[in-house]
Amino acid sequence: MCPEAMSTATKLAIENLWEEVRELSLGSTTYQIDHLTSPPTPLQFLRDYISPNKPCLISNSVNHWPALSRWSSTHYLKKTLSSSTVSVHLTPNGRADSLTPHRDNSSSLVFASAHVEKMPFPVALEMVSQSDTCSGKGSNCVAYLQEQNDCFRNEYFDLSQDCDDHIPWASEALGCLPEAVNLWIGNEFSVTSFHKDHYENLYAVISGEKHFVLLPPTDVHRMYIREYPSAQYHYSRDTGDFKLELKEPKRYVPWCSVDPYPSFEEKGRDMSRFPLYYKGPKPFEVTVKAGQVLYLPSMWFHHVSQRPDSRGLTVAVNYWYDMRFDIKYAYFNFLQSIKYSSRSDSPSHQQETLEQQEDDLDVISSVQNGAALEQLNDGEEEQFINRLPHPCDI
Repeated sequence: MCPEAMSTATKLAIENLWEEVRELSLGSTTYQIDHLTSPPTPLQFLRDYISPNKPCLISNSVNHWPALSRWSSTHYLKKTLSSSTVSVHLTPNGRADSLTPHRDNSSSLVFASAHVEKMPFPVALEMVSQSDTCSGKGSNCVAYLQEQNDCFRNEYFDLSQDCDDHIPWASEALGCLPEAVNLWIGNEFSVTSFHKDHYENLYAVISGEKHFVLLPPTDVHRMYIREYPSAQYHYSRDTGDFKLELKEPKRYVPWCSVDPYPSFEEKGRDMSRFPLYYKGPKPFEVTVKAGQVLYLPSMWFHHVSQRPDSRGLTVAVNYWYDMRFDIKYAYFNFLQSIKYSSRSDSPSHQQETLEQQEDDLDVISSVQNGAALEQLNDGEEEQFINRLPHPCDI
């Protein structure tokens, strides 16, 4: 079979897979996940959701948690954690661990990590509440309290008595206790870009709301996962300004290229650049309200935004349980390895692209260190700008 025919056959097979998964397991008419009005039994949870890798929303599962009433008081939070030092993630726009144009050339996207500082919890909470002007100098600054390293049982230990240390019916179904429990305190500006986790995730919202856009692992090609240079924000308290610097040594991060909510100006470009996302089946969407728990299965792609409570805060606790690296994981890796036949997928072209990205990063680094693009001649400068890494079509 010729390469062109193979590419067409592969594409059709993958698109049929998207539809079949929805028809046979997830539901293809409403694009809404199951909503359980009471917690499932361990057997029901294992049979109906864990085994088929299917998300669900559960109400009336954590009503007994003191957190639901106590954490509505900012005074209680500050008093309980008055002596605690916590990690604060700072960005100029609320988008940490996401794709951002590099400051030296807006056409070059990098994977940007937040600037992280340790500070007393009362101060940190005020920064979240005052985000968008938290620098006090008129420039944008968004603070998010989160540290994905079991922070609820470490930095926020004094609050841990207000929630169960695990979800009993989930622990029994999964056959283990959670590996990590994390606390999240943010505001309307904090957004988490599309990504997946290798955990079974039970996500409980305490105050405010979280909105999830979900795609199953079978839709991996629709995410346009690409390698992006890794960078990090650096924040100056003196000036209130952020600088985005490439990390050293150089490394690349595989990340989803799709933003489900592009700006009006970017929508047309993204629709042509990422046609598999926009022309494929609709994503699943769910809003998790205070007192509800979302079961987010392992390897599901998810984008998260939030609506705060009357204080301007959204607070949540999530439980990460180890996933089973079983046949489903093997199937996912096999599916992800399948490429459509095109020049951009050929090994020689990939090697050329990698080598060129290395050269381009050298130039960007030299610009950061004070060198100017004017040092390149006109032809070299134009070639460099045209080559700057950006998401590409399959």
